[in-house]
Amino acid sequence: MDLRMMFLLFMIYSIIGWIMEVIIVSCEKKRFTDRGFLIGPYCPIYGIGALLITIFLTKYVDDLIALFVMSSIYGAVLEYFTSYIMEKIFKTRWWDYSTHKYNLNGRISLMTTLGFGALGVILIHFLNPFFEKIIDLLPDLSLTIISIVLALIVLADIIISFNVISNIKRVDLSDAIDTTDEISAKVKEILRSKSILNKRLIIAFPDLKIKVPNTLKKINKFSKKVKK
Repeated sequence: MDLRMMFLLFMIYSIIGWIMEVIIVSCEKKRFTDRGFLIGPYCPIYGIGALLITIFLTKYVDDLIALFVMSSIYGAVLEYFTSYIMEKIFKTRWWDYSTHKYNLNGRISLMTTLGFGALGVILIHFLNPFFEKIIDLLPDLSLTIISIVLALIVLADIIISFNVISNIKRVDLSDAIDTTDEISAKVKEILRSKSILNKRLIIAFPDLKIKVPNTLKKINKFSKKVKK
């Protein structure tokens, strides 16, 4: 598959993923919620997942059961390790399925895993053929220009967004008490006092959890004992 075609499919599915997230979370919160840690209206995890399914699972197009099962596995593995890696980098839990039945460490759940399986079947049988036909209608030069422009926009977005997210790592937690919820609340309060992009991050992930370093926990516990 042409690299430009792959990139545009990545963008399309990232945008579709963002729309799905916004609809689902906005219905849950009963107010509009701009999801995703990037500024633009796209969630890359959906684009990456769609590309992985397109590249590696198209061969199962005639076997619906295998396609569903493999799509579920790909989606679950991608979501789990994305959660794990982002938590290690930013010391923050961006989503938590602990309240869902049949979840694994709060990073993935049976419901979302089955959802990935269904999306994989829909993607291979319906969405990919549809979007590929549309993209094929673009002149070669237009396809190249659109791909480059979008790539530059996403690159700039990633740089800006990661700079915003890094504020979480710079928050002083030295006087915070020994509970993740209250430390998370303190981080949110500080971020709200900063730029509009920081405020957007809090709105997009109202339930984010800041991981409390073990050293800080020990210090706080020791302090409580001393006060007693």
